Amino acid sequence: MFVRRKPNKTGTVSVQVISKYGGKYKVVRSFGVGCTEVEIIRLEEKARQFIREQTGLTNELFENEDEVKINTFVSTLSNSHLQVIGPELIFGKLYDRIGYGSIREEGEMFRHLVITRLFNPGSKLKTIDYLYRYQGVLYSSDKIYRFLDTLYRSKGSMVSADQQEMGIKEQVERITYEHTRSVLRGKINVVFYDMTTLYFEASDEDDLRKAGFSKDGKHQCPQIFLGLLVASGGNPISYEIFEGNIFEGNTLIPVLQSIEAKYELGKPIVIADSGLLSKRNIELLETSGYKYILGARIKSEAEAIKRQILSFGLKDGESAVIRKKGKTRLLVSMADKRASKDLHNRERGLQRLQKKIQSGKLTKANINNKGYNKYLKLEGKISISIDMDKYRADALWDGLKGYLTNTRLSAKSVVSNYAKLWHIERAFRLNKTDLRIRPIYHRLRNRIEGHICICFTAYCILLETERMLKHYKATISITKAQEITRNMYQLSYRLPYSMKTVSKILNMDQEQQRLYDIVMRWTK
Repeated sequence: MFVRRKPNKTGTVSVQVISKYGGKYKVVRSFGVGCTEVEIIRLEEKARQFIREQTGLTNELFENEDEVKINTFVSTLSNSHLQVIGPELIFGKLYDRIGYGSIREEGEMFRHLVITRLFNPGSKLKTIDYLYRYQGVLYSSDKIYRFLDTLYRSKGSMVSADQQEMGIKEQVERITYEHTRSVLRGKINVVFYDMTTLYFEASDEDDLRKAGFSKDGKHQCPQIFLGLLVASGGNPISYEIFEGNIFEGNTLIPVLQSIEAKYELGKPIVIADSGLLSKRNIELLETSGYKYILGARIKSEAEAIKRQILSFGLKDGESAVIRKKGKTRLLVSMADKRASKDLHNRERGLQRLQKKIQSGKLTKANINNKGYNKYLKLEGKISISIDMDKYRADALWDGLKGYLTNTRLSAKSVVSNYAKLWHIERAFRLNKTDLRIRPIYHRLRNRIEGHICICFTAYCILLETERMLKHYKATISITKAQEITRNMYQLSYRLPYSMKTVSKILNMDQEQQRLYDIVMRWTK
């Protein structure tokens, strides 16, 4: 007896057991009709089992049958049976651990968009294609854009009296703040604030997207400002976006007031760089009861104070204090490492100016105080040269850094706390490189807000990943973690008899298994 496939006129295939006796073929039993390859193989397996039962043949006669089964099964598989499961296994677990899994209102779509941003950042259209091809999740572009339109709600739309549901942005902010508070054991004594610009691949402006000074060097593109507030260790608290032509010094107080109104943040020490330094900001911080440490522009101080600073003759690691109005102190510190960097940057700036002078491209319009152009001077009516006296005078300030504060912290504590601003700089770098937060292709404000909210949430998960890896002293970096999750697969298939669908995670390599084990311990 043997198994035969018999094609039908309808395009289906009948599976039969055939016997041959006396030169004639006879249908012993028919096992049904299959429309797909999987159904046909399932019927063939039943037919072979029938032959074994009828003939009583031993397993030795079917010693190659397992190989046949395996090859037959594998031949039925296609790309649609294979899914990239790593991002959900790793980042999905951390997403839930932070608390984002509790997000309502299209929470599943938000989850997919955030996790995809972590390992396959790109446009929303590329995200749609990736989700369908590798996750089996089908979203139309219209559905995602409609979702982005409703993701952000203004503060006025949140009604707490009757406990209406918050928008996703508000939920993300609340969950992020509570997580940061938990990580810091309920104590947020210091906050850091900084801003960056995000540019758009478009030439038109509107009420939000404005041309302005671009920190990305994209002065010809419309942009927005992104302000980020974090706590110790770079743990995020909140963010806000502002018009692209706003003076960044006018953004600090609104952000602090917004956070203070939402949460019981208290009055932590506020640390920001010299871009936020203004008489108005200092007055508002002090009248609002905030302590602060701000980067000072020591070269812009009065001549008497500048002479006093240089008279200190500070050496590496030393600092000095100058008392100012009220309780305000101007601290000045010296670092040889910073001095080397200042010298290197100034020499590079000088070389660029010399090349421009030789090329004859500089004009009277270039003589200003922007960057190293301050070294230029006009000789006679047509000659532009470099004022080497100014260049040499700048060398006196190499390595010196100023801090304006109304705290009672020691000079060493002021310097060490201010140095932690690098956490925000790193946050901006991760968002711009790893998460590709810019350029932004959206035009409508709600969609811009939605895009940034997705990137902000992804960034928070990156930080949690790093915290987890550091806790277990793993040698895997967050960049490596993003990379290896792309090759962690799950196979989904249907059993031939029960017709049940089974999903099985394929075996991982040693590094993937190590990461997976760490996540499972961290999130249990």
